[in-house]
Amino acid sequence: MNNKKCVIFDLDGTLLDTLEDLKNSVNFALSQGGYNERTLDEVREFVGNGIENLMRKAVPVGISEEEFTKCFASFKEHYKIHSEDNTKEYDGITDMLRVLKQNGFLLAVVSNKADFAVETLCNKYFQGLLDVAVGEREGIKRKPCPDSVNEVTRILGVSKENCYYVGDSDVDVKTAHNAEMKCIACTWGFRSRSVLESEKPEYIIDNVNEILEIVGV
Repeated sequence: MNNKKCVIFDLDGTLLDTLEDLKNSVNFALSQGGYNERTLDEVREFVGNGIENLMRKAVPVGISEEEFTKCFASFKEHYKIHSEDNTKEYDGITDMLRVLKQNGFLLAVVSNKADFAVETLCNKYFQGLLDVAVGEREGIKRKPCPDSVNEVTRILGVSKENCYYVGDSDVDVKTAHNAEMKCIACTWGFRSRSVLESEKPEYIIDNVNEILEIVGV
């Protein structure tokens, strides 16, 4: 176990604004099945617990498992091609990551997004800045279970006492609590301040640079 400090980030709604591309892939899959499409605000409420859960909330109530499986497959095929169309990083993210890196912090991403999309997006936007990225994969339970966060600490050899977890949702705050880490909840993502406050994170921030102040850079 080393003594390095580590900051672990959620991806969607924390580092990247991915909502438009998620909505477009959801609606492509729904239209393929002949179902009504969903608004951006509806999709915003559905995200956070992985893409299967996203699609289960998006499809009409009462469809068969066979119909859902077909719809979910359409979503994955579309999103694999279109996950970068409208996605963009939030203002100041890359600069903040660079400052942390220059000050000796280990940096990681944990996400309930499919592992292939996590790898694609992290390589595109944050090449050379992240030490490890863990998406949804076999054998690792989704957040708010702490498994993905524990996988990061195992790979990097850091103690949870030296880690901060940064996320934008109630799921993220629960994940940090379950992993016994200090949580920094950000308000620029997919959940309101009131939702975040109800989960009692150690910190709630409105600006990317507040991360640097909290971790002592």
